[in-house]
Amino acid sequence: MGICAQLVETMQAQAAGRFLENLNIGLGYTAVCTDDGGVGVAYTPKSDKGKCSVLPPDEDYEGRSASEVLELLLSDNDLHRTIGLALVNALNHARARELPEDRDNSVLFDTLGIQQGTRVAMVGHFAPIVARLKERGSRVEVVDKGKGVGDEERFSEKLNSWAQVAIVTSTSIINNTLDDLLDRMGKDVRVALMGPSTPLLKGPFQGNVRLLAGTVPMDQEATLRAVRQAKGTPVIQRFSRKTLLVVE
Repeated sequence: MGICAQLVETMQAQAAGRFLENLNIGLGYTAVCTDDGGVGVAYTPKSDKGKCSVLPPDEDYEGRSASEVLELLLSDNDLHRTIGLALVNALNHARARELPEDRDNSVLFDTLGIQQGTRVAMVGHFAPIVARLKERGSRVEVVDKGKGVGDEERFSEKLNSWAQVAIVTSTSIINNTLDDLLDRMGKDVRVALMGPSTPLLKGPFQGNVRLLAGTVPMDQEATLRAVRQAKGTPVIQRFSRKTLLVVE
């Protein structure tokens, strides 16, 4: 069973009786609010449709049951998966708020054993993380198709035979590449999933991922305003906790 299917299965009990109250699809991030006060965000994929409507005119998710909207994670449409993932994070909001904070990623690096000479493969170019890794003396290989960074064929080989640690953007859930990435990794690679889209749930990731580094909105109004105004990760994190969940 793939990660998206496991996320749906894991969250069905929490989705029961809940409704999607508010949906904001910004240019940078999408935010979902549930009727019990939960709020979650996920990356908005870039649209290349060339039409004035990205979603069909008859699709309206506000007021619909969370159980129904959760199924969007199983869609072939990237934006559907974004809405579904943001809903997962909204449904899990109350629990995620209680997780320990790791604002400067020190616990993340220490838990992954990142030190002088550690070989790190990174999917998604997080510039501040790359800088911190190099400060620790790590060797870093990065690929980010959207930013035109890295050689995918070379990176795939290193992911399997060279990397000791892999830091993967949670956007890989949205573009449906995470399952394939995990399958291609060497069996001893220490994996962390990172970014505001990250679902802070152990169940779906056990056996594959060691750490989940996510963003939990603490100020709903400010978060929604940032999403509406097409702000990125640095702004959204001003109103959030940078949290860490150790899976194994």
